Amino acid sequence: MCRRIYVDSSLDELVRHFSFAGRGTIEGLRDRFPRYNGFPREAYPIILRDNALGAAPVFNMAVWDFTQARMKPARQARSTNVRCEGIDASDRFGPAYRARRCLIPVKGYVDWNGPSGNGKRPQPYAVSMRDKAPFALAGICEVWRHPAGIDVPTFAVVTCAPNETIADVNDRMPVIVDRKDYERWLSPEPDPCDLMKPFDAEAMARWPITRRVSTFRNAGPEIINRVDLSAG
Repeated sequence: MCRRIYVDSSLDELVRHFSFAGRGTIEGLRDRFPRYNGFPREAYPIILRDNALGAAPVFNMAVWDFTQARMKPARQARSTNVRCEGIDASDRFGPAYRARRCLIPVKGYVDWNGPSGNGKRPQPYAVSMRDKAPFALAGICEVWRHPAGIDVPTFAVVTCAPNETIADVNDRMPVIVDRKDYERWLSPEPDPCDLMKPFDAEAMARWPITRRVSTFRNAGPEIINRVDLSAG
């Protein structure tokens, strides 16, 4: 799963790291970075390409809340995460997976382990690359047509089985796309299913953080600092 994302750098720094993609329509997000406690249903920069036009990859602004193109507001079935298993055959997610895959650039994400008994609350963990470099989550994108006639790009994070770093926190993890596979994930290939697998556990790091991350108002850099679980 992936329930929060963070980028502890400026938007410009993030864009420079993914320099293969054009800047696109993301200037309105400049004042939202760094972002240490990114919630679903907020706008983020994603990378996608218009394969129908053969266009190069480009950054675009999208809402983390996948919504089908013409779903009415009262009947919206929204998703922040979608399982990779069966995604190609899904009536709801298959069209986006086959034609509108995207990359979600981050520096890390946050997930919670389940209740451990004795009345204990779930413990959040931050997850990043061991070298602290930015990386890209696999996503699918859909443009939702608002009843007012406004097109709203939306996306969901694709998840897979966990690797050894994540397995005792959650039974799912985001699909992380290796740099060498960016082009293929964004390509017109209809079903790059072999890319949807656990990332190299040796390249990743995780650490416990404060439960205050559950509240969106707690958005300072200290929110992703390591906490000492032995101190209770």
